[in-house]
Amino acid sequence: MTTPQNTVSPLEAMRRLVAGNQRYKSDTRSVTALASQLQRTGLAAGQSPFAIVLCCSDSRAPAEILFDQGLGDLFVIRVAGNIVAPSGIGSAEFAAATFGTRLVVVMGHSSCGAVTATLQVLRGESTVASDNIRDIVDRIRPSAQTVLEVGKDRSPELQLNDAIRANVRNAVDHLRHGSRILEDMVNSGQLVIAGAVYDIATGDVEFFDVPESLREALPAG
Repeated sequence: MTTPQNTVSPLEAMRRLVAGNQRYKSDTRSVTALASQLQRTGLAAGQSPFAIVLCCSDSRAPAEILFDQGLGDLFVIRVAGNIVAPSGIGSAEFAAATFGTRLVVVMGHSSCGAVTATLQVLRGESTVASDNIRDIVDRIRPSAQTVLEVGKDRSPELQLNDAIRANVRNAVDHLRHGSRILEDMVNSGQLVIAGAVYDIATGDVEFFDVPESLREALPAG
């Protein structure tokens, strides 16, 4: 596959995401995002998303809205619990290699039902309803189990928050090291992968596990 030459740098992509989330939190929209539907015909010929976002399927956490982006801006991979499965890895590989997209963000969110369900299973409070749901729980289980073991004296609410972040970190690590294509791109400086958590109540996206090269794009404090 050939990589397009006119790509957005990881730093500029992060700046766009941060600025978009600031607009979303202040209940404003950019004219560009609002008018993006007018580009529908032009986008039929191709796309060049500036960021890849692997996020949860939760209806309260749509990446395009909370980052105030329009048609063609983001390549979004949505799955319950923002887990990393083979299809998700392949989707990220495809976007990075085909469109030259240079930033990947794995984004969890507060009150995540998939992480909550996993903690309940681990505590013996519930069971898994189907094999397909078990597959999601099993992918979240390692990071959630560690949180329960290390933070056994913390409240259930804090354990959930810790498990959400740990699940994101596990997914970031999986993308960085579980794909030859993505790992080679990261090692060569062509791709950056970072983590984030979206707070459903406040609208804020907190980025973490962000490489030094991108930290200047993050909000102060």
